[in-house]
This record gives sequence, structure tokens and C-alpha cells, in this order.
Amino acid sequence: MFGFGQARRRSPPPSAAEGTPRGRGGAGTEAAGTVSPDVKATSLFGSVAALSRPGLTAGPPVPGKGDGIGSGAGIHLSGEALMGLRHLARRGSAPATRTLAGLPGGIVTRRRGRGSEPEDVRLWSEGDDRRFIDRNATARTGQLHVRTHHDERDRAVVLLADFRPSMLFGTRRALRSVAAAEALALLGWRIAADGGRVGLAVAASGAPTVLRPAGGERAMIAVTGALAQAHADALGAESGSPARAEPPLEATLGLARSLLPAGGHLVIASALDDPGPGFDELLTLLAERIAIRLILVSDAFERARPPGFYPFALADGRRGTALPTAAGPAGESAEARLADYARRGIAGVRLDVETGPEAYAPLMERLDAVL
Repeated sequence: MFGFGQARRRSPPPSAAEGTPRGRGGAGTEAAGTVSPDVKATSLFGSVAALSRPGLTAGPPVPGKGDGIGSGAGIHLSGEALMGLRHLARRGSAPATRTLAGLPGGIVTRRRGRGSEPEDVRLWSEGDDRRFIDRNATARTGQLHVRTHHDERDRAVVLLADFRPSMLFGTRRALRSVAAAEALALLGWRIAADGGRVGLAVAASGAPTVLRPAGGERAMIAVTGALAQAHADALGAESGSPARAEPPLEATLGLARSLLPAGGHLVIASALDDPGPGFDELLTLLAERIAIRLILVSDAFERARPPGFYPFALADGRRGTALPTAAGPAGESAEARLADYARRGIAGVRLDVETGPEAYAPLMERLDAVL
């Protein structure tokens, strides 16, 4: 079970299946007792700065929920661990999956035709089309050879990772920001393996991280390294710093759009806590011009909050007791929010942090099929 030592639940006693909030975030809570109303901001459950204080360390992951990724048991990211996810991403890859969709529209259909890009030269077999006989290979070997083709599929996808302070929060296995990075890395490896181009935009409390779409394994190495560095910077920026207002997502969303060519795709991994007053309007306008997909990150504490009072300590030294409310952010469940975005043409999936990359892989395969 995770815990910083500061966020221990007093009543009722914790059970073995319940985790302890950690990190920064916890929207939808009400302060009680010793906390003033203005403290009811984005970080009622402490700060990652607690990791650097003497005697306060993160415990082992919840048994059966995975071991997190990288060092720090789900708190820190490493580029090497994100690169290792490419083997998990390839496990579900199949030609049938890669030939789905790729054209605008809401219905997934199989592509028609053989395409025009040369793929391979092989021996003739019964049923092959004579129009694709390769004269050079046939003359050279004395046996009939045919040339196979595939359709040209130039996919440019920008992955938008939300590493703002509210994402540095989690109660099971990992922080929400770590889960978002895992899912985006899995999706990125699938796109790169299929010949697509992958770019990156990271929203954080500091300057955004941006990578233009590029193809191949080298591009994904750059993406995974940038994700790990941006996450480390986000943790460092919140360590020991006073509580600050949540930066809006609008600026990073516009920046990500500028990286995409016509017909590009944007994938957003976020819990969408306080995205900004103009975020929904901008997202709806962009959805009319590019394909947007949403990975809505959800922590177990948000979906089922154990009753009781929770002591907390803020980064600026203030302490208090919080009583979580039953409603989620803006009083909406993850399913209701996804349904609302789907009505605007923005399809999405819910990502449960506690399930881990093994469970994320089928979701990313499904998302990849409609990109």
C-alpha cells in the first residue's frame, strides 16, 4: 500500500484493499476542521515534496496491481522502462488490426485494394494476379515471381501528456501522470511500428515540452526520453514549492495542433481536472478539423472513495483534515464525461490507473484501430 506517512486515514481503519492518497491533486474534496476554505484547491493530499523529507518514503506497490514503472514504485518515470513497453505493444499487433480504418468517419472498415507501395517479392502461387508479376526477378531466377504492395498510410499523431500538478496524484500502483505516460508510450510504439509518425506535447506547470512528428524507432526513443524528463521536471517543480493555481490546458492544446499537418491525429491523456475556461470550446472547434481521441485517466480513489477523514500536508507547510465528497470533478463520472465528448465527435477510453500496462495494451490497440 502506498503512503507518504502524512496521509493516513483515521476512521474507519484502513482495509488491505484500500490505498492511501499520495501526490498532488484530489479534486472534489471538502476541507473540514483545521483547513480554511481557500486551501480547498488542487492538492489536499500532500505533495511529492514529502518524498525528500526524512523518514517519509513510498511503500511497496499494492500486491496484484503491478510493480509500477521505473524507479520510485510508480512515482518516477524512466525512459528505459517506457522503451520496454514496445514489446507489450507489439504483442497485440496483427496485419488485420493494422488494416482497419485510417480514413475519416465513425465506422471502422477494412481497407480495399492492394495499395501502390512495394512491400515484397515472392514466388508465384495459384490465385495470384498476373498483373503483379515481377519481370526482373522472374528473368533473374527463371521462376515466376510476384511483387506485393501495401497502401500508403502516412499517419501523423501528436501525443499530449498532462503532467500538471493535479496529475501528480495516485492511490493505487502509480501516479495518474505515470499511467498517462505508459498508455501514450504503448500507443506510440504501435503507431511507429505501423510506419506512422509520432510527436509529443507535454503540459506542465513550467514550459511545455514539444517534439515534432517523426517516424521510426529513433522518434520513439526521443518521445520516451522526453516524457521521462518532463515528468522529472514536473516532480521537481512541485517539490518544496508553494501551492499554485492549476495552469490551463488550452495553450498546450493549441501548440499540439500547430504540430499536426492536415489529416493528423491528436491523442490527449489527462484526467481533465480544471482544464481551463475555454478548453471545451477550443477542443470542439479542433475536432471539426482534426481527429481527436481522449484517454481519460481515472484513479480508484476518484471512483470509490473510502469513508473517513484524511489528514493532509501542503507543500507550503499548512496542514488540515479533508472529508472527500461522493461526487467527482464537476459532479460527473468518467463515463458521463466520455459520453459527452463522444457526442462532439471525440471518442475516448477510460484508463484505470491501478490495472497497469498489461490492461492498457488492449485499450491502446482499440484506439490505434480508429486513428
